[in-house]
Amino acid sequence: MHPAAQANSLRQPSPLGKRRAQTYAALDLGTNNCRLLVARPEGQSFNVVDAFSRIVRLGEGIGESGSLGEAAMDRTIAALKICASKIRRRGVTRYRAVATEACRRAANCDAFLARTRRETGLDIEIISTGEEAMLALDSCIPLLSRSAERALLFDIGGGSTELIWVKLKDRAKPEVEGWTSIAYGVVTLAERFGGDLIGPDHYRQMTDLIMAELAPFATLHGLKDAVVGADVQLLGTSGTVTTIAGVHLKLPRYDRSKVDGIALDFGSVRAVVDDLVAKDFAARSAHPCIGPGRGDVVIAGCAILEAIMRACPVGGITVADRGLREGLLLGMMRADNVLV
Repeated sequence: MHPAAQANSLRQPSPLGKRRAQTYAALDLGTNNCRLLVARPEGQSFNVVDAFSRIVRLGEGIGESGSLGEAAMDRTIAALKICASKIRRRGVTRYRAVATEACRRAANCDAFLARTRRETGLDIEIISTGEEAMLALDSCIPLLSRSAERALLFDIGGGSTELIWVKLKDRAKPEVEGWTSIAYGVVTLAERFGGDLIGPDHYRQMTDLIMAELAPFATLHGLKDAVVGADVQLLGTSGTVTTIAGVHLKLPRYDRSKVDGIALDFGSVRAVVDDLVAKDFAARSAHPCIGPGRGDVVIAGCAILEAIMRACPVGGITVADRGLREGLLLGMMRADNVLV
């Protein structure tokens, strides 16, 4: 059993052979968000029985200070206490809690995780950028095209962005031909260029910066040549792409069922982005699919997305509202042989 499932105060015996009795939880502590999913196995997948998401900005200011700030840690601990309560209340039999870029970079992360363990009972592990990328890929496999020869999957996070170049073989598991992680996500990029004061000039500068970061990976795998010579799918999982989809659909409030799996052409994406870039922080924050917690970082996410679209100009994007948590759940359930 994974070490993260061994916090005694939050773990109950997992009765093997009793598929219906098993309840799993996956917690993703990112640079910007704290997210939890609680689920039970159902067929070849799972049924979500509880969920939680809160913007905590754990990585706030980390680019300058190199450490997690006191206020950010306090916000995060408060959210984690809610997650721990849900895990107990739902009778979770196995869980895995992971942290990503903010904790990978923070000089005081060990002290923070020790405090988390004391105050919440949660045992959180820091995963590598490689594992983060592969978990995202695992969760998105059902959205990969059956007709495409290759796919570029990307995950725009709060503190980093992961890209995976995969070869598709009919219905076989995708073959990973290469992956990379760049040390910019929506929070770290927005903070570098002014936070809620970002305007059109900053947007162009951010896009140029990310294009330069992506260039070695794009050249190594010949992304532009591949787009010309093969059927390539661009598949994105992140708050950036789901937000753009929600705005494009003019949703009165965000609705995952309308967003997950939707295909958007580049023209539709850029129309939304141009409108968001032209707005100020208050106007962006007022949109029901954005909100004040993301009014500043959404433009940074758009710049990262624009750079990816230029590196892999396939003309359209498949949007995935799924990612690391779903990958964690599937991994635990497969390990326990509870999926049919």
